[in-house]
Amino acid sequence: MPEAASVQAVRATIGDSEFDRDTAVTRREAGVYDADLSAGWTIITAVNGGYLLAVLGRALADALPHSDPFTISAHYLTASQPGPAVIRTDVVRTGRTLSTGQASLFQYDDEGRETERIRVLASYGDLDALPDDVRTTATPPAIPPMDQCFGPQDAPAPIPGSSAITDRLFLKLDPATLGWALGAPSGKGEMRAWFGLADGRDADPLSLLLAVDALPPTAFEIGLSGWVPTVELTVHVRCRPAPGPLRVSITTRNLAGGFLEEDAEVWDSADRLVAQSRQLARARLR
Repeated sequence: MPEAASVQAVRATIGDSEFDRDTAVTRREAGVYDADLSAGWTIITAVNGGYLLAVLGRALADALPHSDPFTISAHYLTASQPGPAVIRTDVVRTGRTLSTGQASLFQYDDEGRETERIRVLASYGDLDALPDDVRTTATPPAIPPMDQCFGPQDAPAPIPGSSAITDRLFLKLDPATLGWALGAPSGKGEMRAWFGLADGRDADPLSLLLAVDALPPTAFEIGLSGWVPTVELTVHVRCRPAPGPLRVSITTRNLAGGFLEEDAEVWDSADRLVAQSRQLARARLR
């Protein structure tokens, strides 16, 4: 086999992938971590909110006695920029099955002042210790096979501004949610896709924090355009995902006063609901 083909056949692994390197944090001292936000996870003009949440989530996984995020809520205070950042964590409570902590990410503004970008409160535990009992009425989203779906590479024209994040993702969007790309949005506020990382790394609890916020905004299918900045995002991680591609379904039922909600479900290859989220975002109405 030619050497180039051999290299392409190698899949990245959890702990040794671009996502792991770009979300890495370095402990400076107890409760203080240094990070370098990568420009590779930007879209239009913004660093992706799910990527930022994964960076903070990694710091909390180190600071707390439990390693898996169960629930994490983030308030996005100011826009983050690629480059150095400092994360400060605080352990709120530790217990046998859950530990709770908070974290804030800071950067310097143009005038050299330290500015808080994001503040989160989270509870962590051990996903592998959860019982197998599942009682649910939820069902996986009906998405056509991958070869009948479309990715960013199929778009007729590139998105204005940075689209670096699309090079790091494997996205295959349900054609039924792609009317916006053809100038004919459905008005339904739905987005569905097959999801993974472009280098083949399987999903883990931290990458689920990215998955809930990595699809195009549902606002596009409502008929709006432009940046849809997140105000608040809460993620519930329900179980450790099985290897293989994920299915992500996001819906918006209500846009009022210039704000909308996005409710996301993430399903793994074993048809398990592995993560849920809700975010409040600001929409540009004109």
